[in-house]
Amino acid sequence: MPVSNILAGLRVVDVLSAVAILVVGVIFAYIVRLLMRRSVAARLPPGTYKPLENLVFYSIVATAIVLALYPLGLNLSSLVVAGGLASLAVGLAAQNSLGNLISGVFLLIEQPLRVGDPVAIGDVSGVVVNISLLSTTIRTWDGTLVRIPNNTVFGGEIVNFYRTRARRVEFTIGIHYASSIKTAVDAIMKLMEEHPYCLVNPKPEVFVEEYADSSVNLRVRCWAPPQVWFSTKVELQTRLKETLEAAGVEIPYPQLDLHIKSAEEPVRVKLEGGGSPA
Repeated sequence: MPVSNILAGLRVVDVLSAVAILVVGVIFAYIVRLLMRRSVAARLPPGTYKPLENLVFYSIVATAIVLALYPLGLNLSSLVVAGGLASLAVGLAAQNSLGNLISGVFLLIEQPLRVGDPVAIGDVSGVVVNISLLSTTIRTWDGTLVRIPNNTVFGGEIVNFYRTRARRVEFTIGIHYASSIKTAVDAIMKLMEEHPYCLVNPKPEVFVEEYADSSVNLRVRCWAPPQVWFSTKVELQTRLKETLEAAGVEIPYPQLDLHIKSAEEPVRVKLEGGGSPA
């Protein structure tokens, strides 16, 4: 139908209805944006929240514009068909992006990880520096920035070390067979009990793990807040040698004892270069 015929057949009521639908849709979009700023904005970083707000706002406005065309008598069948074909083409071309976008929205809602959390996602571990609608960026422990698609993050295993109330510090120390196990255990227990970040509950543990070739291996365990887990482990391992030495406990190094039995007959040695056997 020509546009001139459509305009000629319009009634004031139809125009007012279209304007009313459009105004109500815009007002509703502003209300939704205001509610999002009050309830969601404080929980997300600005770089993540702003794209989400714009996506919701303009989606509502676009829906209102389409609905406002109906009272004007416009035939939208061709528009719908064209839009459907275009959506199909874009959907096939951007299938991965759409999956990342949906996963990003669920990550923002569920929040299994936040900016600043130490995490492990698959083979990548480090600190989260950014969460966008399409990807999550992690700074690994050696300083490298790794961008992971949100579809991989949301569909994989996420280990969040920050969300736990306590994290276990654990390592092994070997003592000499001639040293007293009880003395070593008491010295290590005292070291952990006096440390400010070793928790009382669960209590620290020290026990014999293995009788190895050159040492008696003791397993040392304690629990610490996740924020100071690494520094606690480093400090305990650094002070452990001095603590055991002060208690008279020796930390051995790998050694091999070789015993030679004397033979009944003397060992004959032949010298090279024409010398006679001795």
